Amino acid sequence: MFDNINKPKGIKRIVLASLNSFRAIKWLYQNESAFRQELLLLLVAIPVSFIFNITGKEQVMLILAILFIIFTEIVNTAIEAVVDRVGLEIHPLSGLAKDLGSAAVMLSLIIASSIWLVILL
Repeated sequence: MFDNINKPKGIKRIVLASLNSFRAIKWLYQNESAFRQELLLLLVAIPVSFIFNITGKEQVMLILAILFIIFTEIVNTAIEAVVDRVGLEIHPLSGLAKDLGSAAVMLSLIIASSIWLVILL
């Protein structure tokens, strides 16, 4: 049961929040193929970013662009989980929520691609 008054504080809160985050990332890796694909993209993008003659700031921007895709995928999956928790029946608002989350992922892919193109061209 959640106790809003006696919530953990300080280091204990940070440790518990970190454990929750790691549990979520493990779940994503095991259950979401898009997340695994985006992690693979990150693992490829990091060494590839060292190949080009770019500044450190540009290299960080390239890597952050891929991390932004992963961030958006996590938010999209959270939206889908909440919608499914509320109910599995077909409802226009449920579909809209999922479609909007998907659109956010698509937009993050466009943004990341644009950043890579602008920096590398």
